[in-house]
Amino acid sequence: MKILFVNGSPDSKGSTAALAAALLKGKEYETLNLVDYRINAYGQTLAGNQFDEVLDKIREADVLVIGSPVYWHNICGSVRNLLDRFYGPVAEHSLEGKLFFLFQGAAPEKWMLEAGDYTMSRFASLYGLTYEGMATNREEARKLAAKL
Repeated sequence: MKILFVNGSPDSKGSTAALAAALLKGKEYETLNLVDYRINAYGQTLAGNQFDEVLDKIREADVLVIGSPVYWHNICGSVRNLLDRFYGPVAEHSLEGKLFFLFQGAAPEKWMLEAGDYTMSRFASLYGLTYEGMATNREEARKLAAKL
């Protein structure tokens, strides 16, 4: 089983990575820090774009874990940009595997978490992934690990 953790946080060893470590404790996994990749905005065709490289890694994974801090009441920009880039180059229902979402921040409100959960659920449904749920803290991450 190949597990890929896509970390949207600019802090590769921060709270989002700690949630992934709790979820994936005892499992071997690869971390892809989005800040290490250039992913142009939807509609841009600039040199140096690495979206295809990131997409290849996602396609290879049996389990995809996407982690995002809560910024400006929502999923962080790097993760949102990645999701946006799927429109067009990725066919509906062309991915397989499980999707887990890690979403944490300093006292987010319930509606913010619900919006993030909804977005990831719809993303999974559109592209053929099985959405296993969201964790917002280490306790939830440990419980969600049972679905791995």
